[in-house]
Parts: sequence; C-alpha cells; structure tokens
Amino acid sequence: MSSTSSEQHSTEKTEAYYVPSQSIWPIVGAVGLFFMAFGAARWIGGGGDQYSWVLFLGSVIIIFMLFGWFGNVITESMSGMYSAQMDRSFRQGMSWFIFSEIMFFLAFFGALFYARTIAVPWLGGAGNNAMTHEVLWPQFQAHWPLISTPGGTTTTAMPWQGLPLANTVILLISSVTLHFAHINLERGLRTQVKLGLGLTVLLGCIFLFLQVEEYIHAYQEMGLTLSSGLYGNTFFLLTGFHGLHVTLGTIILFVLFCRVLKGHFTPAQHFGFQAGSWYWHFVDVVWLCLFVFVYIL
Repeated sequence: MSSTSSEQHSTEKTEAYYVPSQSIWPIVGAVGLFFMAFGAARWIGGGGDQYSWVLFLGSVIIIFMLFGWFGNVITESMSGMYSAQMDRSFRQGMSWFIFSEIMFFLAFFGALFYARTIAVPWLGGAGNNAMTHEVLWPQFQAHWPLISTPGGTTTTAMPWQGLPLANTVILLISSVTLHFAHINLERGLRTQVKLGLGLTVLLGCIFLFLQVEEYIHAYQEMGLTLSSGLYGNTFFLLTGFHGLHVTLGTIILFVLFCRVLKGHFTPAQHFGFQAGSWYWHFVDVVWLCLFVFVYIL
C-alpha cells in the first residue's frame, strides 16, 4: 500500500510536457530556403534576372512559414499548453540562437582583424615580406582604411560622424525605450508598454532608413562600393548583415507590439516579449562594436 501511494504521489508531481503533433512547417521552411539559396546563387552568378524571382519566391515561402509556425506556437501558448519545462526549453533555444549569432559576427570581425593587422602589413613589407613587397607592389602603402588597393582601386573611407553617429544614438535610445517597456510589462502597466515598444519599432525603422541613405551616399558620392577592395568588402558585409539583423529585430518587435495590442502577455508569462528584447539588445551591442572597429578605428 505504501509503495502504491508513493508511486501515485510521484506521478502527481510529474510535470506535463506538451509534445506538438506532426507539422508541415519545417518542410515548408526547407523548400523556401532552397529557393532562396538557388535563386540568389544563380542571380549573383550571372544566370539572369529571372532568378531574382526564384529568390523572391523563396522569401515569400519563408515569410508564410514564419507566420504559420509562430502562429501555431502563439496559439498553443495562449491555450495554456506549455509548462514551466517548456518555458525553460524556449529560453535555452533562444540562448543558443543568440550564441550562434555571436559566432556569426565574430567570424566577420575576425576577418576584419586579420586583414588589418596581418594581411595589409604583409603586403606593405612587414615582417619577412620586404622582398614580396618590392617585387609585387613596391608603391603600396600599408594603412587602414585601405582606400587604395595594390590593384589600383581607390575609394573613400566612410567617416564616423553624421549618419553613423546618428544611427548609434538611435539604437542606444531604442534599447532604453525597450528596457522600460519590459519593466512596465512586469509591472502590468500596459499603456506604457505600448508606448515604449511602439517607439522602439519607430526608432528601428528610422535606423534602417538612415542606413539606406548612407549606402546611397556611399555609392553615388563617395565611390565606396562592395567591389572597392578589401575595405569596401568588409564595410558592406559587416554593416549589411547588421542591417539585416536590425530588419529582423524590427519585424519581431512589431509582431510583439501587435500582440500587446491584442492583450497578449502577462507580468508572469511573457517570454516571447523577453526573447525579442534579448535579440534587440544583442543587435545594439553588435552595432557598438561595429561602430568602433569599422567606423572609428
């Protein structure tokens, strides 16, 4: 009798873990990614403008998948199907996702570090490369930013004043407004949450608009393009991928804003909001590093 009672008591304490039924969304996402990769590779490789439509189709499929998949997750969460263990699983998943993004940007910052501190000085004859410098590019001056390449390509360095500085201030302010929105959500002050989150979305859109203006200025007036040697490559890869992440973060915050307007999230249960906040703060920290190492130093 005591053994049976103990087993029943143990069973009652067992926490239910929701296991969703089979879903088509992973397959839909895989199809979308295939079309995006194939279309982008063929279009960039000179296969013709028709492949841009393949890329566009893949993007549409991915957007459709995101709305459907995340819609299912929101419905399950609002229905009370998730336990505390499920919440921990979401936190671990988001933590690993942000960690993978950190490694992604570290690879690009590592390429920038290698180019600035190793490759360019070697081309200028540093170390045991004096003969290589004299034979290959005797007129080459090793300096950064590399506005004049060994191959003869010249460009102009982007100053940190002006639009880059303005965008830095905008992102810093957006982190503050989002932080206050999060605090007010925990306090149950939903009006302040809407105001702070809406302002954060607006600041994200302003950042993207100014970055487009910066790119137009770089291409049309400065001669700074993606093909402007090593400096142009690293500049547009780092700022471009960061802009892509800001775009994704702004979309995430906008979806959260719509959910707040519909009455979603409570002071006790709001990890979806918290995950979006984590991602936005990560994007802001990356920009600060980028602003220092790409624009200033």
